[in-house]
Amino acid sequence: MLSEEGATEDLGRFLADLLLPGDMVALSGGLGGGKTTLARAIIRELTGDPALEVPSPTFTLVQPYEGSGGRAIVHADLYRLRGPDELVELGFDEMTDGAITLVEWPERLGFRHGPILSVDLALRPQFGDGARFARMDGTGGMRARLYRARALKALLERSGWDEAARVPMQGDASSRAYERLVKPDGTKAVLMIAPARTDGPPVRNGKSYSTIVKLAESIHAFVGVDRGLRALGFSAPRIYGEDLGAGLLIIEDLGSEPVADANGPRPERYAEATRLLAKLHGTQLPGVLPVADGIDHVLPPYDLEALLYETELMPDWYCPAVRGTSLSGPARSEFVALWAEALRGIEPERPTWTLRDYHSPNLIWLPAREGLERIGVIDFQDAVLGHPAYDVASLLQDARVDATPDLELRLLGLYARERRARDPDFDVEDFARAYAVLAAQRATKILGIFARLDRRDGKPGYLAHLPRIEGYLARNLVHPALTRLRLWHEEHLPALLGHRDAAHER
Repeated sequence: MLSEEGATEDLGRFLADLLLPGDMVALSGGLGGGKTTLARAIIRELTGDPALEVPSPTFTLVQPYEGSGGRAIVHADLYRLRGPDELVELGFDEMTDGAITLVEWPERLGFRHGPILSVDLALRPQFGDGARFARMDGTGGMRARLYRARALKALLERSGWDEAARVPMQGDASSRAYERLVKPDGTKAVLMIAPARTDGPPVRNGKSYSTIVKLAESIHAFVGVDRGLRALGFSAPRIYGEDLGAGLLIIEDLGSEPVADANGPRPERYAEATRLLAKLHGTQLPGVLPVADGIDHVLPPYDLEALLYETELMPDWYCPAVRGTSLSGPARSEFVALWAEALRGIEPERPTWTLRDYHSPNLIWLPAREGLERIGVIDFQDAVLGHPAYDVASLLQDARVDATPDLELRLLGLYARERRARDPDFDVEDFARAYAVLAAQRATKILGIFARLDRRDGKPGYLAHLPRIEGYLARNLVHPALTRLRLWHEEHLPALLGHRDAAHER
């Protein structure tokens, strides 16, 4: 129920936040029902001009606008439409292609594809002058967006962030989205939008890719691991507000001070990040983490199936897309068999929390804090139970900055000393073997993922990191535990081994 015209305008501003290029808003209702009032509020919000003149396009039929960021907006009133041929003459389809389109009297438009938000308005004078009833629904994914927008509005209000400005932040390679919330007094937080992941098609043995490689399918994983890390005294973001069903969190803004700069890793900051891992891995950790009353998150095992499937991303994506070659059936089978052999030899006696993306983009330096709390940790929702060497390799063979062999060796020594201080039985030789194998596995996987991000997802920026990762892989294959895999690469991908010292030379 919209009690007066101001409430209709508020609804328009609310709806504008969820609209994307290519969306259509179908505005239905009788004459004087408020369709133009609602359209005007949406257009003013999209253009960022609260005083913009937005007349009803009753006589022109179609009126275009330019929104903020160059977004195209089209406002159409089809009350006087004599037939579909008239829209063709106006170039309606061309004008609305990729635009946010608001259509009054949409029943005269006929069937349309794409996301459509339907808003039916009806006057309710018995409740006061200007009172209206609005009924909303959506197709093409719009219903889920509308639900999430309502949930977000309620979350912001009950958490005290409803007056905050929302500023989009650069996301990652996932489907999650982030916004920085800034209150009028300058206080900041981060809005995390992570709706539950729908399970993809089966890719092997009836299982989806995310099931096989153990990717989190809901925001519950982030909440459980976040609270687990904070309980250990680490600087994961505090949670200010949550709607688990809608996949929404308001979390602490840890800032943007990096642990690396243009010259590569900052040694003192990487040293603290290494000490953090040593403390984490030296602690007895649970495999089940509480999320909310009656809800737990079970950390899945980073098992052979997951690790092995990830290595196959190299022959499936990197080889054809980057090297221009397709492996023969026997060569591919040998590759998989050799990886299975290497990975079976490093199963941990006591699995630990493996955060999986413990590297420079997800580590924030907090100089105002003390000790290990100076390392802020984010992006850990895909954590699993795995070998402690995996996250050490993630850090010391950073996919996005050049980590030299000298720095890597010094920090491996630091990690070993810290672990032995907590556990005199810590086996350095076994750890070194596992480190080489898992660092090579991670490099192999990332080569495939970055090639896939380019070829499948249209994100070529990741290709710039390939020479560095190729260098890491070549360096790891020198270890005796990987001799047979190194010989395989010499036969089938010899050019890759030429990058052995690439990271060091840069």
